[in-house]
Amino acid sequence: GLSQYSSDPRTEWDLSAYSTREEVLEAVRNLRYKGGNTFTGLALTHVLEQNLKPDAGARLEAEKLVILLTDGKSQDDANLAAQTLKNLGIEIFAIGVKNADEAELKQVASEPLELTVYNVLDFPLLSSLVGKLTRVLCTRIRERSHKETADTPVSTGPQLSPTDLKISAVTSKSMQLAWSPPLRPPKKYRVVYYPSKGGNSKEVVLEGAVSSVQLSNLTSHTEYAVSVIPVYDGAAGDALRGVTSTLPLSSPRSLRVSELSHNSLRLSWKAAQGATHYLVLCSAAPDGAED
Repeated sequence: GLSQYSSDPRTEWDLSAYSTREEVLEAVRNLRYKGGNTFTGLALTHVLEQNLKPDAGARLEAEKLVILLTDGKSQDDANLAAQTLKNLGIEIFAIGVKNADEAELKQVASEPLELTVYNVLDFPLLSSLVGKLTRVLCTRIRERSHKETADTPVSTGPQLSPTDLKISAVTSKSMQLAWSPPLRPPKKYRVVYYPSKGGNSKEVVLEGAVSSVQLSNLTSHTEYAVSVIPVYDGAAGDALRGVTSTLPLSSPRSLRVSELSHNSLRLSWKAAQGATHYLVLCSAAPDGAED
């Protein structure tokens, strides 16, 4: 399977899309490059929520490997998202090109780093990694396949997934989320939220007994996408998603002008809720404008 990302991740094809090597290579040849920003944390969250699910072709008995290819430093928190994948037993290999941040690659990748982190100076040099990386990946899959598989299934449905997301108490800076927990309580919840038109993703981790949270320090008059992800030992349930916009900042109202003289005037207005200061601008009106 393959996903491409900038500020908004995009699934190019799922794990179940192709069944032969030739089909995959043909899909790679037809791939169109997606330029833009480098929101690696958002991309890793996309992979967990969208690509590593049974309905996208992820098999319960198969080892889960993610290969991250990036040519820049992430503009959001890649380490936090990567840690969530690693906590679920998903192994991450990080490959940097050109301006990639090697320290960040080492944070994101799984141990041992000498097998999972690679860095080259330019894209044509990636071909030099193919043989070694193929051998390492196949060896890791064989090693991990011999280990005892987790008892917790990576499945979907009401048993592992929350339902009925409600967003309330929306202000210019905050909102309240609440949901109905799944039949089987998770170990934790990850609540991921970010401006839907592009911006840094943020995350709150909650204990599994909690089913509500207030998101604070938001940007006013902005549409936010939110995901509530239940996390179990060795598995994640389906994410519960929603979209809502924060309110615009309140404005002063009922402007009145009084006490006019040849060089002064008095202004009064109804206060704007939450305002700490006011900026008053005054300029001469153009000739002919209404007083």
